[in-house]
Amino acid sequence: MKLFKRSRLLAAVLFLSVTLLNSCGDKGNGSNPTPPNPCASKTITVSAVVVNTTTGLSAGSITSTATGSTGFTYQLNNGNFQSSAVFNSLAAGTYTITAKDGDGCTGAATFTVTDPCAAKNIGVTATIVNTGTGLSNGSITATATNSTGFTYQLNNGAFQASGIFTALATGTYNITAKDADGCTKTVSFQVQDICAAKNITVTASVINAGPNAGASNGSITATAAGSIGFTYQLNSGIFQPTGNFTNLLAGNYTITAKDADGCIKSQTFTITNDPCAGKTLGISAATSATDKCIVPGNGTITITATGGTGFTYQLGSGAFQVSNVFSALALNTYGIAIKDADGCIKTGTAIIAAAPAGTNFSTVSNILQNNCVLSGCHTGTSPAGGLNFTVDCTIVGSWDRIKARAVDGIPSFMPPTSPQLSAADKQKILDWIAAGHKFTD
Repeated sequence: MKLFKRSRLLAAVLFLSVTLLNSCGDKGNGSNPTPPNPCASKTITVSAVVVNTTTGLSAGSITSTATGSTGFTYQLNNGNFQSSAVFNSLAAGTYTITAKDGDGCTGAATFTVTDPCAAKNIGVTATIVNTGTGLSNGSITATATNSTGFTYQLNNGAFQASGIFTALATGTYNITAKDADGCTKTVSFQVQDICAAKNITVTASVINAGPNAGASNGSITATAAGSIGFTYQLNSGIFQPTGNFTNLLAGNYTITAKDADGCIKSQTFTITNDPCAGKTLGISAATSATDKCIVPGNGTITITATGGTGFTYQLGSGAFQVSNVFSALALNTYGIAIKDADGCIKTGTAIIAAAPAGTNFSTVSNILQNNCVLSGCHTGTSPAGGLNFTVDCTIVGSWDRIKARAVDGIPSFMPPTSPQLSAADKQKILDWIAAGHKFTD
């Protein structure tokens, strides 16, 4: 009987071996020979006629021809294959033409579209006569080099034989020189007046008027820079040697500074009736720390304001509110602000810190480190059950699972090997859970 069973088993193994051998097939010597490579005997060659472009244009072309097979399509660089071998509208540059025949066999060659003007290095220089202030008597006399037969263009005007352009106001002008072959070079030149390069600036210190309409105790103290010999004018008044203007009502004022050459710069400044003038607002904040494992947080900021009445309070860029208490705050540094009944604002900052770990939590964390982390189960990149107990907030979020496994043994006790947690350690876990099972408990 045993011999009969062994014979059947041997027959089954032989049958399986034969079946597996037949499924693999013959590697080139049986019924499935390796097909020949249709491209092995072909040498595809690509040639082309290149038409170059001109300066700044995309007028070049490449007309390619492929030999060595039939049924060709053509590709420019990494574009799509096409039936036409002609590629137009090409700028100066290097291009790769690939030809592919009906069997998918390819050949490629690189061709260059050139710019006949590139090697000329045309240069344009100019002599500039600047204009007077507010006048149009400047001029540009341009000269081009490194070619012949030049004509000249100012901005987008007509080309002319002379490089001289007159009656020019202050401004930037583009001079284009074009040679006999149509090759061009454009250079920008600037006609300035005697004041343009000075970059005069006017700044001022402004003191607003009192809060009551009609108060005339505002002032502007102006300072000019960028030249010398300044005098100062308020609105359309007379120029004076200092920039101090006092006894001013609320309103807009234009201060003009004029230097020794008569170059001027004007700037407008505003004086307002300031309800906050003379006020000294104070802002302070009391904060409570946040439990780092509570999202978004449970920190609080209580703002205190002094120096005014009718205060509202702001946290960050939020709206002002009547309450001075902001809660449910995460660990962060916050901008705070107060605003009184007159709209006067004082800003400050408040910091929500992280609350320390609670005694019960720290005890439970130590139990887990000693029994679950040191064993290698609940640590690393692939911890058991996806729970890494080296992370405080993972412990907090898993309090119910910790109780089920470590205390109740559901569905089995953790750790899975002896010894199990002591009764005292189990009670410490229950004490933490009863206290609220938070990081700060």
